[in-house]
Amino acid sequence: MIEIKNITKQFGKLTALNGLSLTLNKGECIALIGPNGCGKTTLIKSILGMVLPDKGDIFFEGKNIKNDNEYRRHIGYMPQIGRYPENMTIGQVIDMIKGIRHAHEVLDNSLYEQFEIGNMLDKKMRTLSGGTTQKVSATLAFLFQPKVLILDEPTAGLDPIASEVLKTKILEAREKGCLVLITSHLLSELEDIVSQVIFMQEGNLVLHKDTEDLKVATGQDTIARSIVHLLKEGKL
Repeated sequence: MIEIKNITKQFGKLTALNGLSLTLNKGECIALIGPNGCGKTTLIKSILGMVLPDKGDIFFEGKNIKNDNEYRRHIGYMPQIGRYPENMTIGQVIDMIKGIRHAHEVLDNSLYEQFEIGNMLDKKMRTLSGGTTQKVSATLAFLFQPKVLILDEPTAGLDPIASEVLKTKILEAREKGCLVLITSHLLSELEDIVSQVIFMQEGNLVLHKDTEDLKVATGQDTIARSIVHLLKEGKL
């Protein structure tokens, strides 16, 4: 689905990505974790085409993404903090995104309905709470039934009910063959939905492992405890 080959990205003297190689397959839900500044955001932005690596290549379904914008149509992105035109209403933002996408596929309105977005269409974006903005971002990420979902701290700011709605939706997407890449500092939030874990450190890939294999290898019963165990052992 997505193949990353030896990508390097530097910002001045800082090496954000250091010869990183990864293979991300459809039907997987992958937790992308690591300390602040480890390169997670740069990796995500590189996949999205928002950052151009200094070296290396990224392939989407076998095609190099260099000089190609079409592949982005197949990606749903939910940023950690959604930034939208403040004076636009929710309805205007949704219509704007639909217009930009020129979507011909059948839209997935399930989150739109479950989050009751239809009751808030006239609200200005500047008036929304962080949680409501997250609901709008999640709705837009899933709306076009993408092949790939990139979700940056997706449950941050959501109330428990909305969080469970979103996690159920993520599982449904994975079961349909979607590749889901999630960043989160709350590993407990990911326990029931992720199938693989990627751990990054200072721009390097340190770990890429199936969650069940990870728990067996560490003798722990959760992802969080497995990661803590490896950190204590000095293996991450």
